Amino acid sequence: MSQNSPKNEDHTPNAKKIISLPTSRVRLIMKSSPDVSSINQDALFLTTKATELFVQHLALSSFNNGSGKDTNSLSYSDLANAAEETETFNFLADILPKKILARDYLQSLEQMQDEEEADI
Repeated sequence: MSQNSPKNEDHTPNAKKIISLPTSRVRLIMKSSPDVSSINQDALFLTTKATELFVQHLALSSFNNGSGKDTNSLSYSDLANAAEETETFNFLADILPKKILARDYLQSLEQMQDEEEADI
Protein backbone atom coordinates (compact mmCIF):
# COMPACT_ATOMS: atom_id res chain seq x y z
CA MET A 1 0.00 0.00 0.00
CA SER A 2 1.31 3.45 -0.81
CA GLN A 3 1.55 6.19 1.76
CA ASN A 4 -1.13 8.23 -0.01
CA SER A 5 -3.79 5.55 0.38
CA PRO A 6 -6.75 6.45 2.64
CA LYS A 7 -5.89 3.69 5.13
CA ASN A 8 -2.51 5.27 5.96
CA GLU A 9 -3.63 8.87 5.68
CA ASP A 10 -3.43 9.53 9.42
CA HIS A 11 0.08 8.01 9.60
CA THR A 12 1.71 10.36 7.12
CA PRO A 13 4.20 12.87 8.53
CA ASN A 14 2.02 15.81 7.42
CA ALA A 15 -1.09 14.46 9.16
CA LYS A 16 0.86 13.93 12.38
CA LYS A 17 1.87 17.59 12.35
CA ILE A 18 -1.76 18.68 11.89
CA ILE A 19 -3.15 16.67 14.83
CA SER A 20 -1.54 15.64 18.07
CA LEU A 21 -4.23 13.43 19.65
CA PRO A 22 -3.92 9.73 18.86
CA THR A 23 -6.55 8.85 16.26
CA SER A 24 -6.63 5.27 17.51
CA ARG A 25 -7.97 6.47 20.88
CA VAL A 26 -10.54 8.73 19.25
CA ARG A 27 -11.63 5.83 17.02
CA LEU A 28 -11.98 3.61 20.12
CA ILE A 29 -14.13 6.21 21.86
CA MET A 30 -16.27 6.70 18.75
CA LYS A 31 -16.74 2.94 18.34
CA SER A 32 -17.87 2.64 21.95
CA SER A 33 -21.20 4.15 20.86
CA PRO A 34 -23.71 1.48 19.85
CA ASP A 35 -24.95 3.81 17.09
CA VAL A 36 -21.60 3.74 15.27
CA SER A 37 -20.87 0.79 13.00
CA SER A 38 -18.05 2.16 10.86
CA ILE A 39 -15.92 5.30 10.89
CA ASN A 40 -14.85 7.15 7.77
CA GLN A 41 -11.21 8.37 7.80
CA ASP A 42 -12.35 11.95 7.14
CA ALA A 43 -14.85 11.79 10.02
CA LEU A 44 -12.15 10.40 12.29
CA PHE A 45 -9.70 13.13 11.33
CA LEU A 46 -12.27 15.92 11.73
CA THR A 47 -13.49 14.58 15.09
CA THR A 48 -9.91 14.29 16.33
CA LYS A 49 -9.08 17.83 15.19
CA ALA A 50 -12.31 19.26 16.66
CA THR A 51 -11.59 17.54 19.99
CA GLU A 52 -8.07 18.91 19.99
CA LEU A 53 -9.31 22.46 19.29
CA PHE A 54 -11.96 22.15 22.01
CA VAL A 55 -9.42 21.00 24.61
CA GLN A 56 -7.10 23.82 23.56
CA HIS A 57 -9.92 26.37 23.89
CA LEU A 58 -10.89 25.01 27.33
CA ALA A 59 -7.28 25.12 28.51
CA LEU A 60 -6.65 28.65 27.22
CA SER A 61 -9.88 29.99 28.65
CA SER A 62 -9.20 28.31 32.00
CA PHE A 63 -5.65 29.63 32.05
CA ASN A 64 -6.61 33.20 31.13
CA ASN A 65 -9.34 33.34 33.77
CA GLY A 66 -7.55 31.20 36.34
CA SER A 67 -5.15 31.72 39.17
CA GLY A 68 -2.14 30.17 37.45
CA LYS A 69 -1.21 33.14 35.29
CA ASP A 70 1.40 34.31 37.79
CA THR A 71 3.03 30.89 38.04
CA ASN A 72 2.44 30.04 34.37
CA SER A 73 0.48 26.91 35.29
CA LEU A 74 -2.98 25.44 34.83
CA SER A 75 -4.64 23.60 37.69
CA TYR A 76 -7.72 21.43 38.09
CA SER A 77 -9.43 24.22 40.01
CA ASP A 78 -8.93 26.57 37.02
CA LEU A 79 -10.69 24.02 34.78
CA ALA A 80 -13.47 23.47 37.34
CA ASN A 81 -14.00 27.24 37.66
CA ALA A 82 -14.22 27.61 33.88
CA ALA A 83 -16.78 24.79 33.73
CA GLU A 84 -18.89 26.42 36.43
CA GLU A 85 -18.57 30.09 35.50
CA THR A 86 -18.36 30.09 31.69
CA GLU A 87 -21.62 29.44 29.86
CA THR A 88 -19.80 27.75 26.97
CA PHE A 89 -18.29 25.13 29.30
CA ASN A 90 -21.21 24.85 31.71
CA PHE A 91 -22.10 21.40 30.38
CA LEU A 92 -18.82 20.17 31.91
CA ALA A 93 -19.76 21.20 35.46
CA ASP A 94 -20.73 17.63 36.41
CA ILE A 95 -17.55 16.20 34.90
CA LEU A 96 -15.24 18.86 36.39
CA PRO A 97 -16.77 19.61 39.79
CA LYS A 98 -15.05 21.96 42.18
CA LYS A 99 -13.06 20.14 44.82
CA ILE A 100 -14.52 20.19 48.30
CA LEU A 101 -13.02 19.00 51.56
CA ALA A 102 -14.73 16.04 53.19
CA ARG A 103 -15.45 18.01 56.37
CA ASP A 104 -17.07 20.80 54.33
CA TYR A 105 -19.22 18.26 52.50
CA LEU A 106 -20.28 16.58 55.73
CA GLN A 107 -21.09 19.97 57.24
CA SER A 108 -23.18 20.87 54.19
CA LEU A 109 -24.94 17.51 54.32
CA GLU A 110 -25.70 18.00 58.00
CA GLN A 111 -27.18 21.45 57.31
CA MET A 112 -29.38 20.05 54.57
CA GLN A 113 -30.68 17.34 56.92
CA ASP A 114 -31.36 19.93 59.62
CA GLU A 115 -33.32 22.04 57.13
CA GLU A 116 -35.34 19.01 56.02
CA GLU A 117 -36.18 18.15 59.64
CA ALA A 118 -37.22 21.75 60.28
CA ASP A 119 -39.59 21.62 57.31
CA ILE A 120 -41.34 18.51 58.66
